[in-house]
Amino acid sequence: MKFTKTLIAASLAVMSADTFAAAFQLAEQNASGLGRAYAGEAAVADDASVVARNPALMSVFKEQQLSIAGIAVIPDVSLRGTEASNQSVNPGQLNDSSIAPAAFVPAGYFVMPIDDKFAVGFGAFSNFGLSTEFEADYPAGQLAGETEIVTVNMNVSGSYKINEQFSVGLGLNYVYADAKIIRNFGANPLGLPAQTQAVHLEGDDTGFGWNLGASYQIDENSRFGFNYRSETDITFDGEFSNQLPAQIGGLAGVSVPGSVEITLPAIAEFSGTHQLDEKTGLHYSVLWTGWDSFQKLEAYVPGKDTPVFSKDEHFSNSMRYSIGGDYQFNDAVLLRAGIAYDESPADQKHLSISIPDTDRFWYSFGVNYTMSEQANLDIGMSILRGKTQNFTESDGLGQQWGFESKGHAYLFGAQYNYTF
Repeated sequence: MKFTKTLIAASLAVMSADTFAAAFQLAEQNASGLGRAYAGEAAVADDASVVARNPALMSVFKEQQLSIAGIAVIPDVSLRGTEASNQSVNPGQLNDSSIAPAAFVPAGYFVMPIDDKFAVGFGAFSNFGLSTEFEADYPAGQLAGETEIVTVNMNVSGSYKINEQFSVGLGLNYVYADAKIIRNFGANPLGLPAQTQAVHLEGDDTGFGWNLGASYQIDENSRFGFNYRSETDITFDGEFSNQLPAQIGGLAGVSVPGSVEITLPAIAEFSGTHQLDEKTGLHYSVLWTGWDSFQKLEAYVPGKDTPVFSKDEHFSNSMRYSIGGDYQFNDAVLLRAGIAYDESPADQKHLSISIPDTDRFWYSFGVNYTMSEQANLDIGMSILRGKTQNFTESDGLGQQWGFESKGHAYLFGAQYNYTF
């Protein structure tokens, strides 16, 4: 089987701007942290969502707790065409005011103390995901199309309280990933209709990873926390097809096995939390993501030991810095706010409209409302502002396409916490 070069562009879709963290990373594991731009996540023990960000913090809990969260992601990612080497295309035809649809990110957690030393926890959440959509007849169709990747991380964790100051935690993660990638031929010199499918790839896979955490209680008002999450290897095995004529190496709609391999990167976070007085808390985090594990994108077919293509990406490790605070307005209402700076790992020489990634700022606000002794509700929102990027990209036929991309987003989250 012959894979066309357009599969390279199709596979690049697993790094989309719709996630609004570095590359295709998701930060939205809870709504409580959303209100402070996820500052202090590895040190603050607000609720059962500590399972996702630092399992050592489960040692703080004296009673069982259930947390259910959902975050709506409303993107504002636009493209403006600046160049088209195909003379039949006006660069203005590349304009698209919304390449990323709205999305909903759910999560759920449960923490159960065993005794004054041990606790266990369970969580279902996502660390990675995306969705982008272009019209079927988009002129630069080999670089665009329809893309969707969904990952679900199912985690079981345990914590141990060594002494009054120091606790540790360990988690095992089962990750399910599902992907759908469609690319159309777009404007071309071969006379094929623009909506002709050049790539249709659907597949899924599962993988295992682990995470560990530690927390150190300096005194009753201050705590440091650290969490590390391992890499997870994912191979999207499924069916590949296209509608290209067999005369030019196409499959004419016939499906064959195909796979694309990626590595979900390792993540490490250091956080601090300090209760400054009876009403005011200060929180901060530094988060590192090991994107240097993603240097190449490769596709394989059965019967071949070497990849049918290999494309350098040269991703770099990225950092995220956040600081936030909360204020106890009254017995029932806790106010939150925070800001963050999120670096992009993308190499400036390898930008794509499937990955119009950029450095971005977070501006966040939130509130926690105590409903009863057992129940409380978190509401949070963030405004994300990314910088403008200008780049040129080539498709499988060597056509040059120039773009200006802008990426912003609005996040709204809610979370219900119940203590048993």
